[in-house]
Amino acid sequence: MRIPSIVALALMLTAFAAAQDHSPVPPSAAPAAWPTAQFAATAAKDPGVKKAKQILDDMIQSLGGDAYLTLRDMKVAGRMYAFYHGRPNGLGMVYWRFWQWPDQERVELTKQRDVIELYLGDKGYEITYKGTATQDPKLLAEYLRRRDHSLEVVIRQWLAAPGSMILYEGTAIVEQTLADRVTIMTASNDSVTIAIDPRTHLPLKKTYNWRDPNDRQFDEESEVWGNYRMVQGIKTPYSTVRYLNGEMSGQRFIDNVSYNNGFDPALFQTKGITYNQQKSPESKP
Repeated sequence: MRIPSIVALALMLTAFAAAQDHSPVPPSAAPAAWPTAQFAATAAKDPGVKKAKQILDDMIQSLGGDAYLTLRDMKVAGRMYAFYHGRPNGLGMVYWRFWQWPDQERVELTKQRDVIELYLGDKGYEITYKGTATQDPKLLAEYLRRRDHSLEVVIRQWLAAPGSMILYEGTAIVEQTLADRVTIMTASNDSVTIAIDPRTHLPLKKTYNWRDPNDRQFDEESEVWGNYRMVQGIKTPYSTVRYLNGEMSGQRFIDNVSYNNGFDPALFQTKGITYNQQKSPESKP
């Protein structure tokens, strides 16, 4: 595992959610609602599926219900820290993150906000004083894998997809809490396991596995969420810790966050960006 660079630090970001309406969104961009009837027939026959469905229902309601399910965008400012083999690597870095469902994201790094990571669909770009360049293929693959296994994608897309399954995996100790574990599996056998606090019904940890294309071995990635706060009707985790194969690989702390801001489309464009114009329309001196 190589020591993370500024570019790699941007990949430590994952989305969380909330709701406050500002401007209309095209129907094609609107998130899908939780498919309450998706597993009803199976749940009537299988107690495990019934329990898993109830746990997920309670989790979504605890996160904010419809407000969580229909959020459109988010703006975050905070600080991130990288780790190498579980040990701190560097002094950390401030970041500003702009995310828009389903697949647009902009991350501004350093105090000068002069390093920008831009992700549009399955494309990635890096913007610096040198100009705009396409993202390194390996780093882009890492980012897309994390996005495709994000809690938002799992809840909004995986659960509604034909052939998806939910399984109750019993309990486990997570962050000194006895948590319920639910696995969501797609028709292609991709899966994510979520550990949920039975008292607050909030997600504590998310875990998934993937096969490294080089050594063909399975790696495990997980995220642990904590310090939840209510923001615009959404329970938002202000701290996130990421692990790779059991070793801490990154931390993120939120200073402030807002939702459904109605971003200027220029925020997610690459054309016309020069060294003196790299600060986003959201930036302030």
